[in-house]
Amino acid sequence: MKFPLSTHSRPGLEDLMSRPLLPSIWRRRTHRVSRGSSVEAGSMSWTSAGPRAPLSELEEAVLIAVTGCSGLTMPDRPFADPRNGKPIMAKPNLNMAGRTAGSPDNAQGTHFFLINDSGTYFLRRLPPPSDGPATAFDPETLCSRAAQAKVQLLDHRIDVPEGKRDFPAYLDSNRFLSNLPGTTVLFPVVDLSRQYVNGLMYLLTQPEGARPAIVDDRNLYRSAGVRKWVASGFLNKDNKLPLGAIWAMRTQIEADLLLQNLMLTADAMGLGAWIHASLAPPIMLGDPKFRPTYGPMLGFDWVTPRWKPADVLRWHVPLPRYAALRACPVGLRHDGEHLIKAMCPPNYADMGAAVDDVVAAKFGPTGIYSDEGLFARIYRGDFGSQYLHQASNYSADVIACTRDLCTYIYETHGRFPAHCDTIHVPGVWLQAHHVENGYYERFFREGLTEAHRTHDQHWHGAG
Repeated sequence: MKFPLSTHSRPGLEDLMSRPLLPSIWRRRTHRVSRGSSVEAGSMSWTSAGPRAPLSELEEAVLIAVTGCSGLTMPDRPFADPRNGKPIMAKPNLNMAGRTAGSPDNAQGTHFFLINDSGTYFLRRLPPPSDGPATAFDPETLCSRAAQAKVQLLDHRIDVPEGKRDFPAYLDSNRFLSNLPGTTVLFPVVDLSRQYVNGLMYLLTQPEGARPAIVDDRNLYRSAGVRKWVASGFLNKDNKLPLGAIWAMRTQIEADLLLQNLMLTADAMGLGAWIHASLAPPIMLGDPKFRPTYGPMLGFDWVTPRWKPADVLRWHVPLPRYAALRACPVGLRHDGEHLIKAMCPPNYADMGAAVDDVVAAKFGPTGIYSDEGLFARIYRGDFGSQYLHQASNYSADVIACTRDLCTYIYETHGRFPAHCDTIHVPGVWLQAHHVENGYYERFFREGLTEAHRTHDQHWHGAG
């Protein structure tokens, strides 16, 4: 059965809103067994007598809201170095829309997919609710925004073909409880490329003498395309920074923080919540190496760097026929629309164009730092306008040096970034479901919280 949206759902939402944070954190536990599931476990085996019970529209809408935008951030940064009064970079953010979890420079590169019995969906990030928190948790608003966010990619629950729920697709016991009928699964991926460009620019705004000379630890620690910037003194030759140490600019942590928020929310709702190994990322995204066995799955766009003899040393790829070992996803299209578009070729003619696009999205005529109305919503009075005019932008040298660096990475290694994935997949997803209460009452001393025991009453009007 599928629980519908009804007035019965409102007490559940009210109960969720009233739950205190610390007890919710303290009592948070994983509940892997969804309603309608049976477990083979020797003397602790369990055979369910109940039907599957998919989440209601509102229950899913709450979880979708937790992945989305929740307001506007505050650029509460200094504008100048107190030691000498020189300007410092105070406009690092890529976005001003806030989310329920933090992000380096508010990059917000994390995208979610939602999987349930009705299909597989990409979740668009909508602007924050126009009326603010006053209406954000109104049931109708939640469901309306959830419907706007969902882009149906498949008309079925994504999974591997029958009989292939073994490694490398699923790990061990997960295959018996993960992604089953009646469950809702939220799967994150993180586009690292935009913040990689922006983060390099931010790194190069350091004071004179502190800007690092970036070297390539996959190319004998040679200069990463910045020799002229070292020669000019713009970069400090004695302050070397390997690309491998830069890695993913910490942008990958977004997904982990958002998953924890989802876990806490689902548990506080009285749902079962379980963060665990997802379908293997290369299989899930449709890596060409796995398509003959598993099909296109989510159908991401992939590129395979052209093999070079130096790849034997740089990447331990011995022959051209193994070039696909370095294949990487660069985007996702649906009905001709780019849902995810990494900042690199083939999405752009070259890396110079990709860098220019990042700069334009921040400082161009339609960029966020050209939108005085946006900052009027963040600041009181005319402080938003003052911020935009007083805080510094990236200098021409910073942008030009970043262009050279990004061009070097792509032309040397055939992909961007090279030292981390273009689109990072944490390899975990969150499953939310109605709990098989009898199983937990039968075998565990503290198997259920009050929220689990009263869930059907509060959310579905059950007696």
